[in-house]
Amino acid sequence: MIISQTPLRISFFGGGTDFRGFYAQEPGMVLSSAIDKYIFVTIKERFDEKIRVGYTRTELVDSVDEVEHDLVRECLRRTGITHGVEINTMADIPSEGSGLGSSSTVTVGLLHAMYMYLGAPKEHAALAREACEVEIGVLKKPIGVQDQYIAAYGGQRVLQFCPDGQVGVESVRMEQRVARQLNQNLMLFYTNVARKAESVLSEQRDNIADRRSILREMKRMVSVGRAALEQGALDDFGLLLNDAWQLKKQLASKVSNTQIDDLYNAAMRAGALGGKITGAGGGGFLLLYCPREKQDAVRDTLPHLPELPFHLERDGTKIIFNYRR
Repeated sequence: MIISQTPLRISFFGGGTDFRGFYAQEPGMVLSSAIDKYIFVTIKERFDEKIRVGYTRTELVDSVDEVEHDLVRECLRRTGITHGVEINTMADIPSEGSGLGSSSTVTVGLLHAMYMYLGAPKEHAALAREACEVEIGVLKKPIGVQDQYIAAYGGQRVLQFCPDGQVGVESVRMEQRVARQLNQNLMLFYTNVARKAESVLSEQRDNIADRRSILREMKRMVSVGRAALEQGALDDFGLLLNDAWQLKKQLASKVSNTQIDDLYNAAMRAGALGGKITGAGGGGFLLLYCPREKQDAVRDTLPHLPELPFHLERDGTKIIFNYRR
């Protein structure tokens, strides 16, 4: 039995510049972090030739082509596993529509577990690249390429996407006390709205040509935000999140709505300095930067929203159990 553990993520700045429609013409850039919420994938040999897949439902089929879970099916095809396995996925949070990069986290975790099962483990760069090929190349999902890389590498990273398809991965170098304070000042609330990211992202992708100047400004904020973290200017980082959110709302009509705007504005009045809806927008989790002394006021303002305590995660995808008979 093999078990992989792969982190979910929050993206701070530059989202949208990781779409091929943007970075094919000029480099894109994103500042993102893994968090300590995970998706676990288990794979083990079966006593028969069938394929069993367990997630929110259970499938028991005779061939890869019959697997309905599209990510599992295409990862099986990718790795060449054809029969006699049992695969299960488990998440720390409801993965559908969370805005925390769950689809790419599942894909990276599946590939990692499957290659380890075959005795042919791959490096983080290869896992991220193949996850992009599965999701975008094969399944034609209207997504960018940041989530796969942060799930694979973990940590707090600046990712650069080059016109030739190469992806640069750099660490954000914060002092430990700054990292601890950043952890303390970030809050996540579930909006109680799950949404399909594809509808928001399809419009965002189609709008790239008309929104290129906005995307360039969002990309510029990556360097500014990184400098704020590395210099320990955390409140400046929080204020920049607010500026980025105002720009992000202009990328597509469904990024925000009246309900989300009301929640965000209430949190700002209570003391948050900035924030955003994670992922594509339209629902999922609300990320806020808020000094600790104001956090109880924010909680009192949003009493109907479940809060998800979390920490920034250092590690990317890893194998946490490897038992072979």
